[in-house]
Amino acid sequence: MAILPRLRKLIRRKTSASTVGTRRPRTGERRGDTVHEDALRAVLVDDPNDERAFRALAELVRRRAAEGAPADDPLAAPVDDVEKQRAADLAVWALAEELAGHPKGWFPLIELGRLSLEDDPEGAVRRFATAAEREPTGKALAQSIQVLREAGQPGEALGLGVGHWRAREHVPEAGRQVVLAAVEADRLLEARMHLDALADYPDSRAVSAMRSELEDAVAAAEARRADA
Repeated sequence: MAILPRLRKLIRRKTSASTVGTRRPRTGERRGDTVHEDALRAVLVDDPNDERAFRALAELVRRRAAEGAPADDPLAAPVDDVEKQRAADLAVWALAEELAGHPKGWFPLIELGRLSLEDDPEGAVRRFATAAEREPTGKALAQSIQVLREAGQPGEALGLGVGHWRAREHVPEAGRQVVLAAVEADRLLEARMHLDALADYPDSRAVSAMRSELEDAVAAAEARRADA
């Protein structure tokens, strides 16, 4: 049970860029994993928002942490699956924290927000907001809103969207997430308003591809309310 307090302590710790791209030496590493990790870290030093490289490296450190958890103390009782999961989450947290220290790093902040959402919801929303501010196209905002929606927090998702969404500048997916958050938060007038605001995006074809889906979602919610 020592992993969870350590994770909570890390969640509340200020980030630092001092170790970005630095692989921590470990004993018993497989040569292939070491070379692969160094290559992925090199990619992420250049672009901390390379999602493919981040996920590959996160999977590597997650697997190593889960496999290595029982070996920390050979006299200790076997580590159960919950402890292995906590060890893996802690390893991914440490990785994301390193990369989030980059002034343009937004994807690692979303991962930090995802990991901290249960224990530190306010801190998670702050991380999502910072990610949205660092990424100008709205991609980070869309992903952050989706994380909050999937966690059953549509009100927080809508608040994040209202505070950061720019309909003319952001990708339509950001607006789509805002509308869906409003529907799930049962704020249907706002959902209609945000749906109308999507028309401000310069590429009308990109908006029309999702408009029918959103119209159906809002109409279905309005019908449910009328029947209640």
